[in-house]
Amino acid sequence: MCILALAWEVLEDTPLLLISNRDEFYHRAAQPLAHWPHSPVFAGQDLQQGGTWQGITEQGRWAVVTNFREGGQTTQYPTSRGDLVKDFLLSDLAPIRFARNLEKTQNDYAGFNLIVGDRQQAVYMSNRGEAPQVLAKGVYVLSNGLMSEHWQKTAHLRQRFTQELLPLMQLPQVTLAERLDTAWDILQDRRKVSIALLPHTGIAEEMELLLSSTFIQSEVYGTRCSNFLLIEKEKLNWWEKTQQGQYAGEIRQVHIK
Repeated sequence: MCILALAWEVLEDTPLLLISNRDEFYHRAAQPLAHWPHSPVFAGQDLQQGGTWQGITEQGRWAVVTNFREGGQTTQYPTSRGDLVKDFLLSDLAPIRFARNLEKTQNDYAGFNLIVGDRQQAVYMSNRGEAPQVLAKGVYVLSNGLMSEHWQKTAHLRQRFTQELLPLMQLPQVTLAERLDTAWDILQDRRKVSIALLPHTGIAEEMELLLSSTFIQSEVYGTRCSNFLLIEKEKLNWWEKTQQGQYAGEIRQVHIK
């Protein structure tokens, strides 16, 4: 997962609205959004390591992870960041307790940003400089740096999320199809950041520019799927849109009451 925007306790009777893009090498095998067999987890799955980038359970537990970009990092880590989401979803710990426990082993993982939550609480942490913090009511945007850092990429997504999608969510006359179309349009934004405003994460400027858009596309790496997740007090809905490969444009839905 490489970029996301979420509204936490902003919408009436909807603790969470989350949109996100998962960026990955095209050759890395993965399963699309589905109910995992013999498990409470609903998620896509990375077939290389067995974890996931975003997931939910019937009980309303949810989690999402992004990589922390640090060019030149060559350390090999014993654990997969995709396990962070899976482990939270399979646990019964409160989000803040899970995050604080994770601090003890966070250096076993490559750089990550992690948000874990349920219908009552959401918590953010990063093993590259930000201790677990309970999120207050509000809008949060996250990519591959710390949440507290200003990236023009995340600022652009925040603007479109708050000015285009959130207003539609509060108008009862607006259809679900219109809301989804708006979310996909935002997540498929290929606008790149000007060179002067690029972050400096230790990679080549050409690569920084390639990765500066909400939707990423290149010959070997890019946005693999987009997500629109609504967790309401009485139900849960998640739409995943495949963005690359044979099934590009296909939308899968999970609906839980």
